Parts: sequence; C-alpha cells; structure tokens
Amino acid sequence: MAFLLQLPSSSLAFPHLANPIVGKASVSRTPQFRKPPRTRLLRCFSLIGNRSVKYLLSGSLALALSFTGVGFAEGKVGVNKPELLPKEFTTVIDVAGFLSDGQEKRIAQEIEAIEKDTGYKLRVLAQNYPDTPGLAIRDFWSVDDNTIVFVADPTFGNILNFNVGATVDLDIPRSFWSRLAGKYGNMFYWKEKGEDTSIESAVNAIATCLREPVGPNNCSDVK
Repeated sequence: MAFLLQLPSSSLAFPHLANPIVGKASVSRTPQFRKPPRTRLLRCFSLIGNRSVKYLLSGSLALALSFTGVGFAEGKVGVNKPELLPKEFTTVIDVAGFLSDGQEKRIAQEIEAIEKDTGYKLRVLAQNYPDTPGLAIRDFWSVDDNTIVFVADPTFGNILNFNVGATVDLDIPRSFWSRLAGKYGNMFYWKEKGEDTSIESAVNAIATCLREPVGPNNCSDVK
C-alpha cells in the first residue's frame, strides 16, 4: 500500500472534508467498483513532505508501512496505545475532541456512502500527538490497498495527513492530496475556521474526488 499517513511520529495525524458531508446528497453515478487489491509490495510515499505526516505515520503504522520522502522527523517515538481505541468498530475516531457527536455521525455516514459507491475505504482519525492509538489502528481498521487513512493532527502545522493504499494510489493523482492539504489543512485555515471545519471540508472533497470517473483529469480540482 502506498501511505502518506503519519501519527505524530510521522503522519498519524492522519487523514479533511471538502464539500461538507452535512446534508450533502450523494453524487448520482454508476458505482465504479475496483477489483479487490492484488498482492503488492507495500509502496509507501509521503504526499505531503512535512514532518507531521511522517511523525504521525511512524507512530501509527510504522510496523505496517515503510515510508520514503523528504524531511523525515528526527527521533519521534512510535506510539501504540490500543486503549485509546473505541470498544466498537467505527470509521471515525476522535481522540482529540475536535468533532461534535453530530459531525462524527455525518462523516461516518459519508464514509459508508463512499465505500458503497466506489469500493474505497476512508478512515478518519483526529488526534493530538502523542495522544493517539498509533499502530493499533492498523489492525482495528484492517488497513489494506483500498484504504485511505486520514489523520487530522495540528501538531506540526498542517492538520491534514493521508496514507493511501496502492489501489487508491493508482486511481487518484498524488497531487490531489497535496492540493487538499494546502487548501484545507494549512494553519491559517484551521485556526480561523476550526479543526472540525477543516476535517469536514477535507472529507467532502475526498468524497467528490473518489466518485469521479478515473481518467487523466480526475480529481483535478479540490472542491
């Protein structure tokens, strides 16, 4: 899988929402299901060459993925705190308290719709390193080639960090993730609008992108 996540050890501040999930109707299109991921060597990359992504990832998926990229943080310790995971399965984990119960519910509903429409699995973790489940999320979410792990962590400036599976990497331009982080993850945006708005905006943008037909111009705009 190709991941660009990072828990405060690299990018576990994982994975924003572009078009507010709130009350947003699903795009009416013929579902485009991808074939089940084939066996592949994990290909990991840092779409956003910043420390937050790297720290977060090493803290959460260090054992599952290996990363390459610029500016690997110096000496952040990986984190593995399964006790911070919820008792029951959920696609949205907010250990930082950025989201209201209503926002978590809306995001979870959008994530469910995305998976039904496209086959992609989006997972959202909101955290403040080192208060993060870290590596424990890998098994909790059964992260695979069709998974996008979105870690929202303001610790290193840009709040949006992503780890994407190999199948997702083949279909979605890497430039989309960096543009998404630049638009909704920059410090000026989330400090003015709030971490919750930044996360919801990113999720909605991802939903729009994933529903676009795969082609040379898909996900060219961050909406």
